[in-house]
Amino acid sequence: MATPDITIRGAGIFGLSVAWACVQRGAKVQVIDPNGAGSGSSGGVVGALAPHVPENWNPKKQFQLESLLMAEHFWAEVENACGRSAGYGRTGRLQPIADEHTLHLAQNRAHTAQALWQGKAQWTIIPAGGPWAPTSPTGQLIFDSLSARIHPQKACAALVAALHTQGITIQSDGDDHGQTVWATGADGLNDISKSNTRPVGNGVKGQAALLEFDAKDAPQLFVDTLHIIPHANGTVGIGSTSERDYDSATQTDTQLDDIIARVRHALPVLKNAPVLERWAGVRPKARSRAPMLGHWPNRKGHFIANGGFKIGFGVAPKVGDVMADLMLENKDTIPEGFHAAASF
Repeated sequence: MATPDITIRGAGIFGLSVAWACVQRGAKVQVIDPNGAGSGSSGGVVGALAPHVPENWNPKKQFQLESLLMAEHFWAEVENACGRSAGYGRTGRLQPIADEHTLHLAQNRAHTAQALWQGKAQWTIIPAGGPWAPTSPTGQLIFDSLSARIHPQKACAALVAALHTQGITIQSDGDDHGQTVWATGADGLNDISKSNTRPVGNGVKGQAALLEFDAKDAPQLFVDTLHIIPHANGTVGIGSTSERDYDSATQTDTQLDDIIARVRHALPVLKNAPVLERWAGVRPKARSRAPMLGHWPNRKGHFIANGGFKIGFGVAPKVGDVMADLMLENKDTIPEGFHAAASF
């Protein structure tokens, strides 16, 4: 049987994860990105691998759950292949409980998580306290053991290095060979929209920052709509904004200043932590609001892997898996609402 050829256009987290999954199954893969790996929204600094709340279950939440449970093995394989850290760690997440109504919801979700998360992770309520804990009006915090962290820049670099061990380098240009996957992020959504009767999605700008503070063994925090992620290298990623209208895709402004101030207020231990990096990028959001995967309608041999938006790194292991199923085995394991046609 001939070795299948796969061309991946786009070297963000979706493109690299699909490439890795296909290589693991014996495909001949080339990855093409004129801007290099992780040059778009995948080159960020936050890296919150956090689940949706365990209620009102749907295919998107199930897909994300399965991917989060796959992540430890996925990133361990990548790191073992290349000898580089992706910054992965399943360290859990803390969230303050604002009032009695929210406390009641949290208690109910603790019960539903037992069934929906298959006993593989817990959603619990614990007393607030300690320097690495936000103020909670009720004195209680939600802790879930499913959430994990990743360092986006290091994770992309690790995937690139792992692919290099298989003889694959990121090319700036090249011709398509075999089946082609378009994992081209917000720019790709814009390009597809121009040739379609309606927009298939759009880019949403996010601004984030990296602080110098060593809390590498602490859980991530979600407070005041912000993610606070302790990384393994002694930094803390914080963010982010969600901007539909913006003048520059990559410049930061006073909106990031506001985020930094809110984080310092929410967690006083970060009050004097130096800002190491200010970052901005545009995340791809598909029209369906779910990841946009599978056949490109009316383009035989072409596929789409896009629309990761805020959960791209969290669902990436599963995205690679289902795209490899489809292209290499002609087996469609993509949830119905995720098919690219849903956004066309």
